Amino acid sequence: MIDDFDEDLDSSSSFQMWLSDLSTDSATRNLGAVLIGIGGMLGFAIGIMLISGNVSDILSGQVEESGGTADVEGIVISELVSNSSGAEGVSDIDVLLYDEDGILIGSDSTNSGGRFSIEDVPRRPVKLEVAHSGNVTVHVLLIPGDYTQFTITLIEGEGTQVLDMQGESYLGESVMIATIFAVFTLLTGLAGFAGGLEARKGISYKKTWWLSFLGLWSGGLMFVGPLLTLSGMGFVGLSRGQFYDVHSKED
Repeated sequence: MIDDFDEDLDSSSSFQMWLSDLSTDSATRNLGAVLIGIGGMLGFAIGIMLISGNVSDILSGQVEESGGTADVEGIVISELVSNSSGAEGVSDIDVLLYDEDGILIGSDSTNSGGRFSIEDVPRRPVKLEVAHSGNVTVHVLLIPGDYTQFTITLIEGEGTQVLDMQGESYLGESVMIATIFAVFTLLTGLAGFAGGLEARKGISYKKTWWLSFLGLWSGGLMFVGPLLTLSGMGFVGLSRGQFYDVHSKED
């Protein structure tokens, strides 16, 4: 029993000595600096990619690089009746697309889920028509690319229903949000990289910690960048006594 206790004590002492050696070894701080720097660089690279690309492409994946054409996608559903039936996709419905002169420029039929897609439509005002026997004919006025997709509800009856969606697009707001996110990713990635440089200098532990913390939010390659940054912060925390501001306070 005593021998086992002595072995546990020796193991604990060895582990503490190993941690003590790591905390005083400059390689520990340098490794942390490298990991933090790589994590920040990944986030910075993602931010550059988001900013340099077409934000609307990133957001919707519809508008082509030329910005001249886009896809028109949506779903046709049946009318909800008494909260018990309907609101389901309707198949084999012809969807026609006309330009401003009334010329047919595209068409498709809904699939089993009621979805349709008309590709490579010029980005200028068009009219989409959904007509089905026994239901109100629906005309949708829109500009391709302003919506990722939309829903058309078939209503029993006669006549025509016009939906003007040309002035209700939120694409501009969406692009602004995506741009803000890209800039945030870029700046936090840059902060993470700066944190790595500060860790390498070994002057200010507090500055290193805060810059590295900001770098965590860059999200380089989803979890890879933050994982590297967090690991680097662990090594830097272990070697915090090597920093000038911490060492001077202890003295």
